[in-house]
Order: sequence, then structure tokens, then C-alpha cells
Amino acid sequence: MVISVSHLSKIYKVPQKEPGVWGTINSFFNRKYKEVQAVSDVSFEIGEGELVGFIGPNGAGKTTTLKCLSGLLFPSGGNTSVLGFVPFDRKNEFLKKISLVMGQKNQLWWDLPAIDTFLLNKEIYEISDRTYHETLNELVELLDVKDVLKTQVRKLSLGQRMKMELIAALIHKPKVLFLDEPTIGLDVIMQQKMREFIREYNRRHKATIILTSHYMDDVKELCKRVIIIDHGKILYDGLLDDIVKKHATHKQLTVIFNADIDVKKLTKIGEVKFFEFPRAVLSVERGASNTAAAKLLQEFPVADLNIEEPDIEDIIRTVFKGKELV
Repeated sequence: MVISVSHLSKIYKVPQKEPGVWGTINSFFNRKYKEVQAVSDVSFEIGEGELVGFIGPNGAGKTTTLKCLSGLLFPSGGNTSVLGFVPFDRKNEFLKKISLVMGQKNQLWWDLPAIDTFLLNKEIYEISDRTYHETLNELVELLDVKDVLKTQVRKLSLGQRMKMELIAALIHKPKVLFLDEPTIGLDVIMQQKMREFIREYNRRHKATIILTSHYMDDVKELCKRVIIIDHGKILYDGLLDDIVKKHATHKQLTVIFNADIDVKKLTKIGEVKFFEFPRAVLSVERGASNTAAAKLLQEFPVADLNIEEPDIEDIIRTVFKGKELV
């Protein structure tokens, strides 16, 4: 396995202070700490070339886990192995094979063109001239940023900056890539372009990728397997399709009518979630969806009909609400 995590835990000591001036003075002489369990007994394995979604609400332990796997944090307990290395040892051979991209952080020099950061990383990672230019040309082509390579970073749009961040992180061709909210703050079109790039990079280089995101479209389009974490504990580790089938007990039928109908008759087919002529949305049991669709077509003036799965956001919310180990 490329990534192996066994009973990982991480505890932070957070200083506590009473309010007011006296509380501030008292904290200098009698500081109290509160222990916060960010990650608790987390175990999983990821193989070569897998692109895994690592999802959960704010404070679930996603970023802490990635920081432990990239060597930025020392675990409080358990064992981690990435490419056969212990991450926190931070050996040069290990650091040359991984990369961590955080959507909220940047490594580019603000007042310089991004190309200067790429050249700096070339020297840091001891990349040959030939390999550097081959990799740079490939990434520039995939991300379509040739025209802005020599533009000051401060003058780039958010989407352009994020593309440059990815190039800086991938210029040494890492075998393992940790992506922490790579599409945060981007518009819908730019999010889609970033997904396409991540998918293509994974396909071309068989890189092992862990992706965290609050945008379910990122996970739905890129990841077959998901790990769901909440309050530092894993709730689910498996195929996204399996969790959809288990928790999506109903399907949604969206119907467009070409003539007036009696809404009361619709209630005999399923639960009417929405109706405003000519559109209606019905919820029906998963196993009865085809029968319900057939009845609609036979008994009503239907212009268009779609059978849809419920939103993944709603399914994941159900898992969090139940706090069940699937």
C-alpha cells in the first residue's frame, strides 16, 4: 500500500483564558489547557493510483490527518506510512515524492511572476533542466496558463493563482498528492476545469491522491471511494455508489406536463415535493421508481420525465446525523 494509517490519533492542547484584564494577567501565572481530540483511532489504506475523497464537516479532522500524513504534524498515537516512509521523519527522499496543496494557503511569491517560484522549486527539488521543462510544458498545457506565466502573482485572478499553485506543487512529479480544498472560492466554471485537470493528472501519472472538499461535485465527479470522517472518527470507508444505494431509499421524479392535471391524483403515485405547472417533483421508493414512471406516462399528459438520485449532500448529511458506522 502507498498510504497506510493505523490507529492514528492527534490531541491538541488549547490554552484557556478567563475573560477580562484580570483573566489575561492570571493566565500568565496559572495557564490552563484543554485537550482537544482532533483525530481518534483512524485507520485506512490507500493503494497506488487511487483518488480518494476524504470528506466531513468543519473540524472533523480532515486537515489534521493530511498534515500528519505529509509530516507537518507529529501524531499523538498510532502509526502512519507513506511510500514506506514515516512522514514526520521528513526525509528528503520522502519530501521529493509528495505534495500538499491547501486551497487557503499559497506558496507563490506575491510580487513576482509564478515562473520564478517554479524555478526556485526546481532547485529545491534538484530537478534536471530537461525534466523541469518537460513537466512545466505539460502542466502549462493542461491548465492553459501559458499567457500568464510571467505576470505578477498579485495581478492574477483567484482561478489563475490556484492553477499556478498546482504547478508549483507538481513540478517535481510527486507520487502522492494531498489536496485540501483545492477548489475553494472558485466559480463554477473554474471548479470544473480544476476537476478535469486533477482527473487527467491522476490518469497520466497514476498518482495517489487524497482529496478533501466541501463541494460534493468535486467528490462525485472524481472519487469512486470516499472516507467520511466526523469528530475525528471514521464513519464510512468504501465506494461512493454503495453509500448512495444504502441511504438513498427514495428516488426523485421530475415531470413536465403539457396540459393541466389534478394534483391530488399525483399523490397516489408518490409524495409531491413540489408543484407549479407545468413542473412537478415527486419522491418515490427506490424499488418503485420505474413503476411510478410508467404510471405517470400512461395516466398523465407528460412532456418530459426524469428519474434522479437524491443529492449526495443530503445522503452524507444523513450519515452525519445518524453517526452510524456503515
